[in-house]
Amino acid sequence: MLVLLCLSLAFTTALGDSCTDHVHPTYGKVGKCIKKSCCEYSTYISSLCAGDDTACCFKRDTCGSLSGGCPHIVSRASWGARAPRSSSYMPAPAKYVFIHHGESGSCSSQSACSAIVRSYQNYHMDTHGWSDIGYSFLVGEDGNAYEGRGWDKIGAHTQGYNSVGLGFCMIGSFDNHVPNAAALNTLKNLIACGVGKGKISSRYTLRGHRDMNQTSCPGTALYNLIKTWPHY
Repeated sequence: MLVLLCLSLAFTTALGDSCTDHVHPTYGKVGKCIKKSCCEYSTYISSLCAGDDTACCFKRDTCGSLSGGCPHIVSRASWGARAPRSSSYMPAPAKYVFIHHGESGSCSSQSACSAIVRSYQNYHMDTHGWSDIGYSFLVGEDGNAYEGRGWDKIGAHTQGYNSVGLGFCMIGSFDNHVPNAAALNTLKNLIACGVGKGKISSRYTLRGHRDMNQTSCPGTALYNLIKTWPHY
């Protein structure tokens, strides 16, 4: 059994409580205090929760509800999305998670990120002629996730794989540097959220856009980082 170690902390939480305030170096800020024996793959940290048999689980709770919380997701209405021309539903759970970057400027506030997301949608619909913004979700360096086509709609992000995977776009350009910690934590939490909701398979495969198509996306720096993450 692999038990993950952590730094000593001054306080713990109880069974059933969220331990999402504690940043895990690999899994991000996603966790719930459950029984150790219920934590899939034993991916837990013992000292974050009270009780000898209770630990902060960063994977699925095999004894009941799924562990992990969801980041703040800015709705389409809140970022000012245009109505889609059409949509089609994809089967769940998604087998793949694809990481992209927008090759644009970055943003550090909801208003600035919303403006960039609107520009992406306009480009996708008006230049490419797509029915909607192509990505499932987008993540800004303000720490927010932005709803694109969402969990259930087939996107237009990874040619040949749109019906079997979700596309997560990091707002900005990440050839020479990675997104900030807020954005990376939100991305990890968003993926875990999808697993928890049953929208993403617990055995999902993580890939960068360039793994599937001829492109430099999601940028070399970000690509090199995600290759070190679980499920790649």
